[in-house]
Amino acid sequence: MLVSPAYATTATTEVGGDVAATPDMKDTFITNMGLIAVMFVLFYVILIRPQQKRMKDQRNMLDTLKKGDKIVTGGGLYGTVSKIINDEQVEVDLGDIKVTAMRYTLQNRLDDSANVHKPANDTKADAKELKKAEPKKTTTKKPSAKKTAAKK
Repeated sequence: MLVSPAYATTATTEVGGDVAATPDMKDTFITNMGLIAVMFVLFYVILIRPQQKRMKDQRNMLDTLKKGDKIVTGGGLYGTVSKIINDEQVEVDLGDIKVTAMRYTLQNRLDDSANVHKPANDTKADAKELKKAEPKKTTTKKPSAKKTAAKK
């Protein structure tokens, strides 16, 4: 045996010539519980609290929803609330069609200043805006076959 049983059961150990006491169970328990408490506080601050705030904002937006509000559905469709049917359903005007959607599937209410993609209308103003937005095409002229043959 390398370690005598009597030495292994003593409460002090010798480290580098110094005598150090082994930590008792109470100190170890308090340290571990402190670390666990710090973990719970971090989880609350980083994960739980922001999620609760988002849920509160979502619930507030759905409760104050009214006719004429521009919204985005959970599927990414832009529309306007045309009628509130009941506490659970709303009728959404998507442009050419109207659909009934569950109220909790509405993701966001858009402000009037938000940049919303509107359905394409065949007007001259829209065509001019689209033309301005398109990048200009540049073409390069190829030399004629006679000039390339003359160079050779």
